[in-house]
Amino acid sequence: MSYLRPHRLEDALDWLATERPLVMAGCTDIYPLHQTPALDGALLDITGLAELRGINLVNGWRRIGAATSWTDILRADLPPAYDGLKAAAREIGGVQIQASGTIGGNLCTASPAGDSIPCLMTLDAEIELASHRGSRRLPLATFLTGARQTACDGDELVIAIHVPTHAETGCSGFEKLGARRYLVISIAMTAARLVISNGHIDSAAIAVGACAPVAVRLTALEDSLRALPCDAAADCLGDSRQQIMDALSPIDDVRGSADYRRVAAAELVARLVGRLCGESG
Repeated sequence: MSYLRPHRLEDALDWLATERPLVMAGCTDIYPLHQTPALDGALLDITGLAELRGINLVNGWRRIGAATSWTDILRADLPPAYDGLKAAAREIGGVQIQASGTIGGNLCTASPAGDSIPCLMTLDAEIELASHRGSRRLPLATFLTGARQTACDGDELVIAIHVPTHAETGCSGFEKLGARRYLVISIAMTAARLVISNGHIDSAAIAVGACAPVAVRLTALEDSLRALPCDAAADCLGDSRQQIMDALSPIDDVRGSADYRRVAAAELVARLVGRLCGESG
């Protein structure tokens, strides 16, 4: 076994290209996923790369370093559009996991039940990848290609998440259904960001997770809500329940049946949008 903890991104990318190591950051998922007493092969520890951590504004985008922890996100001074992401951060394990787990790791694991993913979808997030060949950015929906699958090549490293400033408007929230209140994998979840003015919904961004191989953005519902008075949102959501359920493709597993997940997701969406509309008044 070989191990490298570089302090320069260039060194990390060169080693990634030649050794194809297992990339390590918070390590909160590595041992559960591998289920072995020890890790074999080359290991690349990216916790020494300062440029992969932190949150700042760059050229009209908010950059969140891939190694930024959930605790860092919770403590950051961010607009209300990020309240949903912060709510999801509070649901990701206990405080020890939140202090070590990273937002980039959550994305690269690409679990259908990854709590951050619906929230980042409502923020129109893009993912930055780097390799010895250069860098590129992909919309989140393009980066995620399936359950536990991403568009990240073997010599690439996710280095940051970028959110455009136009998506930093409005209020946001996150709702999650699990078998218990905390420390549980989601049965269904939803995130929403609403821009509300003068009692009307100017725009909406809504996504559902744990109900398809990747999180689903409910664009038809967003269009239906646009320009509606807040007090008419409940009727719209009632009429749209079947539409929401039809947009999802969940599986049956030990946490819930596919049919239950569809119904639960539609209810979570209705509750969250209703709550955000109510809070705006």
